Amino acid sequence: MAHPKEEKTLIILKPDAVHRGLMGEIVTRFERKGLKIVGMKMIQLEDALIEAHYAHIADKPFFAGIKTFMKQSPVVVMALSGINAVAATRLIVGPTKGYEAAAGTIRGDLSLSMQSNIVHASDSLESSAAEVARFFSEAEIFDYKRNDFDFIHADEVF
Repeated sequence: MAHPKEEKTLIILKPDAVHRGLMGEIVTRFERKGLKIVGMKMIQLEDALIEAHYAHIADKPFFAGIKTFMKQSPVVVMALSGINAVAATRLIVGPTKGYEAAAGTIRGDLSLSMQSNIVHASDSLESSAAEVARFFSEAEIFDYKRNDFDFIHADEVF
C-alpha cells in the first residue's frame, strides 16, 4: 500500500507538550500537512531507552537534566509516513531552540526554550529508521493509504 518513495520518521511529544495540553494541536499540524500516522502510543520513558535514544549526547554535562526532563511525565511517540517525511517534519517542527524558531513552526509558536522545545523529530533518514525501530515493533506500525494521498502527492502520482 505504501508508495515506494514514502519515508518513515519519528516524532516524540515531550513532557512539556503533554503537561501543556498541546498534543492534539501538534498531531493536527502533521496530519494537515498530509503526513500519515502509522504508529502512535503514550509511554513512560525509562533510563535505558533515554540513554539509547540520546547516546550521541550521553557524555555531555547537560545530559542528566535531559534525562530528568524526559521522565517528568509520559510522552507520545509517533511514527509518521509520507514522501519526504523527514524533511517535512523538520520544517513543521522548526529549529531546536524555540526562541530562534520561525512563527508558524511548532517550536516557533509554542516554545521559548532549547530543552523544553515541545517535540523531538528525527533529523535524517538514517536516524529515523533507527528511532522508529527503537520505539515501535513491526506489529505496531500500520500500512494504509490515506484517501487524499493522490492530492497531497500529485507530483508523484500524476
